[in-house]
Amino acid sequence: MPNRQNFKSKLTHKVFGTIAEISDGQNLETYVIGGFVRDLLLDRKRENYDIDIVTVGSGISLARDVASAINPKLNVSVFKNFGTAMFKFDNIDFEFVGARKESYRSDSRKPIVEDGTLEDDQKRRDFTINALALSLNKDRFGELLDPFGGLDDLANKIIRTPLEPGITFSDDPLRMMRAIRFATQLEFIIEDKTLEAITEQAERIKIVSMERVMDELNKIILSSKPSVGFKLLDKTGLLPIIFPEFVKLKGREIKQGISHKDNFYHTLEVLDRICPNTDNLWLRWSAILHDIAKPATKRFVEGQGWTFHAHNFIGSKMIPGLFKRLKLPLNEKMKFVQKMVLLHMRPIVLSEEEVSDSAVRRLLFDAGDDIEDLMTLCEADITSKNADKVKRYMHNFRIVRQKLQDLEERDAIRNFQPPVSGEIIMETFGLSPSREVGMLKAAIKDAILDGLIHNNYEEAYNYMIEKAKEMGLSPVK
Repeated sequence: MPNRQNFKSKLTHKVFGTIAEISDGQNLETYVIGGFVRDLLLDRKRENYDIDIVTVGSGISLARDVASAINPKLNVSVFKNFGTAMFKFDNIDFEFVGARKESYRSDSRKPIVEDGTLEDDQKRRDFTINALALSLNKDRFGELLDPFGGLDDLANKIIRTPLEPGITFSDDPLRMMRAIRFATQLEFIIEDKTLEAITEQAERIKIVSMERVMDELNKIILSSKPSVGFKLLDKTGLLPIIFPEFVKLKGREIKQGISHKDNFYHTLEVLDRICPNTDNLWLRWSAILHDIAKPATKRFVEGQGWTFHAHNFIGSKMIPGLFKRLKLPLNEKMKFVQKMVLLHMRPIVLSEEEVSDSAVRRLLFDAGDDIEDLMTLCEADITSKNADKVKRYMHNFRIVRQKLQDLEERDAIRNFQPPVSGEIIMETFGLSPSREVGMLKAAIKDAILDGLIHNNYEEAYNYMIEKAKEMGLSPVK
């Protein structure tokens, strides 16, 4: 972390120079502030980012003047109600706002906004590390303004609010989610007083829209170790409010000296284990939800111990309701998660038994193009503390993967359609759509998956004739 208080050498983008020229010409105090400054001082690389510019004056007017100086044809989007304007240049969003101070009503996180000073603007920021500002005026270009010790908090890896945290979180409860998100993403610690305030204000999260809450939760899920965030959400009491179904996984029950694993912590381990192998948000959601029906399916059976029969099937049925309540997309992304939850036991069962070609063909047929994601999920699901057991599972998974590859190359099973269609069946036997047509189609599909015939038209047609004969059907002349 640099210990000097001027960071001129870091402000290299040419737009900053243009802002400096125009601000000085109009006698405006102007600063770059917020997340861009934080990440600049952390040397944190981000592929997509936006840059917040605050000026003691009209942000809209300044945005228009800067955009015009860069390129008169540059489009400026103006949001008069918020006093902001933005333009995109070099694939970066530059957002301009006039310095302001805010006050809040208890029933809303929408502030009452008034013009203010830079200090007022810094006070309204969520955390000290996001209140750091660098001057863009020429005589002070790159000078750091840090009234709340944000630079020290960056160095010490601390999340802390500029003002009294209880007020900060009561005013805008989404900041509680953001605190946990930053702690997870940056691998920082939330300062004790700030963490206590989140716990005290947890109920206030209910006034925030689920869409905004999920936006923050998804960023936690996409971090390198999401369990950190989930444990903080649980510790502060936010998780039972926003995602009670997940909290139900917690705990171990003992009967006749037999206990089951704590599925809450098991799930978090699966989630952390899958992260190095995928940045697919919906595969990570599949890890979160793969055992979601275990509380509903838990039974103690004499002589067997604890069972969770059909938890994969019940879990897949729960997904649409969960996605709807959590305001997650009710489209192919939801269907992908459903499929992963439904099928997640299949490769594990294969890895416990002798791997037959037929079982592998059926897995490949059911998983289709998502087979690699399914195998990635299942490998992450092996969290046993028994090293020999894990070694055996992983060895068998390698066998399953090899068989998947071999059978796909040989039989083209993935996403296949039986080579004899329903139309051909009806035409051959003079049938209209009926149960018999469905039975013959299913018989052909099963014969291919079981390896009785190859996936080609001639063998499938001949097999159809034989099966039809058994059903008392004859080809029409």
